[in-house]
Amino acid sequence: MDGKWQIGSLLAIPLYIDSSWFFILGLVTLVNSQEITQLNLVGNLWWLAWIAGLMLALLLFISVLLHELGHSLVALAQGINVNSITLFMFGGVAAIEKESENPIGAFWVAIAGPLVSLGLSVLLFTLLYTLPSRENLDTVRGLSVYMIEDIARINLVLGIFNLIPGLPLDGGQVLKAIVWKLKGDRFTGVRWAAASGQLIGWLGISLGLFLILLTGSLSGLWIVFIGWFVRRNAENYQRITQLQESLLTITAIDVMTREFRVINAHLTITQFAQDYLLTELHDVMVYFAASEGRYRGLIVIEDLQSIERSQWDTMTLWDIVHPLNTIPSVTEKTSVVTIIEKLEAINERYITVLSPAGAVAGIIDRGDIVKAIATYNQLPIPETEIKRIKEEGTYPSYLQLPAIVKTIDT
Repeated sequence: MDGKWQIGSLLAIPLYIDSSWFFILGLVTLVNSQEITQLNLVGNLWWLAWIAGLMLALLLFISVLLHELGHSLVALAQGINVNSITLFMFGGVAAIEKESENPIGAFWVAIAGPLVSLGLSVLLFTLLYTLPSRENLDTVRGLSVYMIEDIARINLVLGIFNLIPGLPLDGGQVLKAIVWKLKGDRFTGVRWAAASGQLIGWLGISLGLFLILLTGSLSGLWIVFIGWFVRRNAENYQRITQLQESLLTITAIDVMTREFRVINAHLTITQFAQDYLLTELHDVMVYFAASEGRYRGLIVIEDLQSIERSQWDTMTLWDIVHPLNTIPSVTEKTSVVTIIEKLEAINERYITVLSPAGAVAGIIDRGDIVKAIATYNQLPIPETEIKRIKEEGTYPSYLQLPAIVKTIDT
């Protein structure tokens, strides 16, 4: 299950915990129990410090869950599916199926999480205002007040930290939506927010290393780790956005090949089988029939299996072709996004490209698509891999284009 386990669902949204979550749960529990002991909130009841530390750790992740639920509810209100919410080492992530259709919608999805965290903080601090000081309470009640105070602070930090204007943080999504609105282009918004995220990530790494050198303590290591996480994910956003943009830019005429044969439509099926199928050893898999200077249609090899052999000498290719206006096809100006969607919908190995005059301009298979994308984005995908994709008719695991296409608002 990719190192994560489902623990239930909320509002029909599956909830998962990543394997890294157990590590951070133990670490946060340890830190909290030590702080509670140092503050002498439980006296000699060391076991109570550990229980309170664990409860605080769980409340932290409940706060993160509510934060992600804020994003999810706004997305659901816009008709966007939420595939899951996962808790992991650095907090949580809501797997929202696609981007909002407009920058205003994207802004509200992004800001919803921090607003939930800040709202919880205000609510808990208001509650604290009505409670007596923990110094005047017994152990259990004093510990309860401390826990409320701590969770209030955590939600305040969670809300403010996530508003830092750089991807992958919510503030980066907010920045992206604002630039998208001002510039009228989502990709420009992502580039700005990704660049900001990379800058913030490097600043975090630099600050953490500076603190380590200045103090000789490893306390700055956590800042380095967070900075690295932000920088890496900002770069991932930038790469995915570049890939999405290329899918909208590249068209069929840039991708198609002429790896097909045009056969005389007046040939009998026997002549076709003898002259092509038995001699070409399947090097050419796609055949079109033509006569009198016009394309008559596509020859589907599987159709021959349903025709009696006794008829092969009298039936011509014209009798069995599929006219071009009945086969799956695209025009030369069709974007790769649409081509990928159509290929997945028809579940075929290739699709035909028609010229403005209605003639066959080329064909496109999944290998052709991957090769064009690799060339456009300078991805190091070798020809042997392209050949394998063509033969198997499946995209590689590291480039699941159908899933990426679903995230693009066309």
